[in-house]
Amino acid sequence: MGLHVCRAIGFKRRWFVCTVGFFALTSVAPQLHADGAKHVDRTVIRYFASELGGAFSPRFIFERELSFESRLQALSDPDRLKDASRPYSGRHIRTALERHIAESLLANLRVDPAPTEAEIARQTELARGILCNRIGGEPVFADAIAQEGMSEREVTNFLRRQARASIYLDRMIAPMLTPTRTELRQVYAVEHHPFVQFSFEEAEPLLRQWWIGHRLADAVEQFFSNARQRVSISLLIENQDAVDSEPMKAEQPNATTH
Repeated sequence: MGLHVCRAIGFKRRWFVCTVGFFALTSVAPQLHADGAKHVDRTVIRYFASELGGAFSPRFIFERELSFESRLQALSDPDRLKDASRPYSGRHIRTALERHIAESLLANLRVDPAPTEAEIARQTELARGILCNRIGGEPVFADAIAQEGMSEREVTNFLRRQARASIYLDRMIAPMLTPTRTELRQVYAVEHHPFVQFSFEEAEPLLRQWWIGHRLADAVEQFFSNARQRVSISLLIENQDAVDSEPMKAEQPNATTH
């Protein structure tokens, strides 16, 4: 299985911002050989921002986790071709990357009052439910985990990151985790949702998760748009890793793409 990619673009001003567009990555999910050896995962993205401690505290994204998150984006895309030869496209990779970075920033911001471990655990379960609702159910999620060779710990960390980000958005930006029944009735009546064949009473539990997930996704996207100028992103794969793609380019000499 391969990820295609690669046009790297847009370094802006003195913030050294690299807006990464479409990458060509080769999936390296750890698959066991006959002798029990595993393929080695590799780091494909380095990023840093003031919220994370600046250039002295860079964060990294591994190819396998970006592949996993891109697959989830594709599974939740109603416009994705179901018989596509690849499990995700360039736009799914870009959306997954932006969401990963935005959630990392949000998860690192101070929440007042600070959430308890029990609250984070509850929100982690809600994050899982929202995701499964979005992509087609728990079996689909389990298959994505298996396809990309994700461990239970990695999946938990992924969901906890989403949980912490959503708690920040709910408490510090605007309430979005506890819609009222009246609000849900309005959503049921006017929004384009996948539960039109059910009555409101039948749809309400899944509609609640769907609406919370929809609002959170919009809020994360808006947050990244606002934070873009503060984030430095570097692509850490060589140009020869790109498949059917244009060369990487940097418009600012201070912005580094490897």
